[in-house]
Amino acid sequence: MSAELTGHSIVAGSPLVGTAGTLAAQDPATGQALEPAYSLLGEDQVTRATAAAQEAAASFSALAPEPHAQFLEQIATNIDALAPDVVAQAMRETGLPAARLTGEVARTTGQLRLFAQVVRQGDHRGVRIDPARPDRTPLPRVDIRQRKVPLGPVAVFGASNFPLAFSTAGGDTASALAAGCPVVVKAHNAHPGTAELVGRAVADAVAGCGLHPGVFSLVYGPGKVVGQKLVADPAIQAVGFTGSRTGGLALVATAAARPVPIPVYAEMSSINPTILLDGALAGDVDALATAYLASVTGSSGQLCTAPGLVLVPAGALGDAFVAAAGRAAAAAAGQTMLTGGIAEAWQQGVDTLAAQDGVEQVGAGTPGATRNAPAPAVFASDVTTLLDNPVLQAEIFGAASLVVRYADADELLSAVERLEGQLTVTLHLTDADRETAARLLPVLERTAGRILANGWPTGVEVGHAMVHGGPFPATSDSRTTSVGTLAIERFLRPVAYQNLPEHLLPEPVRSDNPWHLTRRVDGVLEPARPGAAT
Repeated sequence: MSAELTGHSIVAGSPLVGTAGTLAAQDPATGQALEPAYSLLGEDQVTRATAAAQEAAASFSALAPEPHAQFLEQIATNIDALAPDVVAQAMRETGLPAARLTGEVARTTGQLRLFAQVVRQGDHRGVRIDPARPDRTPLPRVDIRQRKVPLGPVAVFGASNFPLAFSTAGGDTASALAAGCPVVVKAHNAHPGTAELVGRAVADAVAGCGLHPGVFSLVYGPGKVVGQKLVADPAIQAVGFTGSRTGGLALVATAAARPVPIPVYAEMSSINPTILLDGALAGDVDALATAYLASVTGSSGQLCTAPGLVLVPAGALGDAFVAAAGRAAAAAAGQTMLTGGIAEAWQQGVDTLAAQDGVEQVGAGTPGATRNAPAPAVFASDVTTLLDNPVLQAEIFGAASLVVRYADADELLSAVERLEGQLTVTLHLTDADRETAARLLPVLERTAGRILANGWPTGVEVGHAMVHGGPFPATSDSRTTSVGTLAIERFLRPVAYQNLPEHLLPEPVRSDNPWHLTRRVDGVLEPARPGAAT
């Protein structure tokens, strides 16, 4: 595969020159425009991608487990082959360091291979069989079989802060493909070259595996125009989005206004409260504060799980942590942010927070040596101010955080109960804090999708048990996750087959189990038989 960039969309395996102008990415560290400029699709051209996806849906949804899994693995292999070029291009477009991006490549290919294992095993298909019981009294039972089927073509929006793991072949795309849904990706305009390289790896896998070319398309276009066009297109049956609350809610509104509404799985906004209890503060406070600042400033704070709010007890222990956090912040230097626009938004958020009554700055670092590398900042306030002023719960996307002091366990509980929905909530505690933690846990379960103890929320493991989601406004649908194997089920729906003749039944629910799936028969889980369906 060539690493040469074309500057055009990839629609059903072929380049498509856009008719709506061009766009060039910028190196955020220098402001220099990067080549090539990318041609942008007009609204009428977007339908070529959605129509191709619709044409591909029937054959792709019926793909047997083994070739389906091999397709996902081939995407991973193709990305690995391009990894040096992908990392180099992403560094130019995002300002993120090589180590972070190398890890992101591994995460992207690792989740594709993990999802391939799930496809082979088939649990996500949710097969249930209730065999007929003609002799049951007082009424006989008919034969009923259930499986989950793909929703159809999915529109995925690349994220600014994860040019790989949440973009072209990232979690939303990988889970939709694993569900058997064709995907149309709207590339993020901040890293178009990275998107093209990865998009080419996916398109080459589609061709190499002999699939319909409409299984995958990558489109460039004016963000709002093309994004809204995609979501409104009748061929699109679901949406995956990672980004701002404003952007996510705009897509949700468009999807809801369609003649036939569709689900939008939007991961949007979270300040990820971290709660420090007394026992945790009795240890090495400086080490705790240093770890906190590392989580706040990692990737310049541009992580959806960064701890933007820390709840700390009043009194001497809390005073010591605030002082240590101020020292840690003062020792920190700014890192290049993803774009000039994101850096400007961060500055506006920090200025707005600093101007609020009852908020004081307790520590600030120094700006970085490049453009768009503002100094990290830590502020402090109290529970009353937090609950009375919604500005204090607004996400500041970047290296800034707010420490809020609580008087006692009752005030802490009251504060947590009134927080917005979150992706994560973290507890720092010891055995001495067991009673307080037990009171908090039911509230935390209603507040967030992931609850951590004695760690930091940045860093999301891709596995079977992970939940990366949460109550609104963290996500638009709190019943789902965008990370881990459960994410596949967002793009499936159940169908039951009652008394159908055996020859009409689809493979997953046939009596002979030709795909060797794990299935629940008459309520009892039956493990998959050895062998692989081809």
